[in-house]
Amino acid sequence: MRSLPGGRAIAHYDLPEPMPKTVLVADDSDMIRKLLCRLFETDANYELCAQARNGEEAIALAVIHKPDLIILDVSMPVMDGLRASKKLKQIMPHVPILLFTQHSDLKMMFEDVPADRVVSKTDLVSLMQHVRELAPVE
Repeated sequence: MRSLPGGRAIAHYDLPEPMPKTVLVADDSDMIRKLLCRLFETDANYELCAQARNGEEAIALAVIHKPDLIILDVSMPVMDGLRASKKLKQIMPHVPILLFTQHSDLKMMFEDVPADRVVSKTDLVSLMQHVRELAPVE
C-alpha cells in the first residue's frame, strides 16, 4: 500500500507478467523433441504448445494451437519440413518458421524456402537466440 497526500492509502498492483510465447516443434526424432522440450521448460517466456512427428501433423496442430513460432525439422516422413513450411506460410503467413536441420550447407540449400530462419542442429547453443529474435516477448 502507498499513501497519497492527505493520508489516503492506495493499493499497489503489480503489472501482470507477459503471456509466454507458444512454440510448436516438429521433428521425427524423439530425442530432438525431448531436448527441445527441456530447452523451452527452462525459459518462462516460451511454452511448448504442441509436438509433431512430421510435417502433416505440424500443419494440423498449428491450425488448432495457433503458435507464435514453429520449429520444423527438414527431413521428416510423411511430409518433410520444406513442404510443410510452404503450406504453413500459406495458412498463417505471419507466424515465423525456423527450419532446424542437420544439413551443413544451409544457405545454398534453402534459399527459396519460405522460412524465416534456418538453423543447424549442430548450433543448438544459439537456438534460443534465434527463437527470441523471431518471437520476441513484449
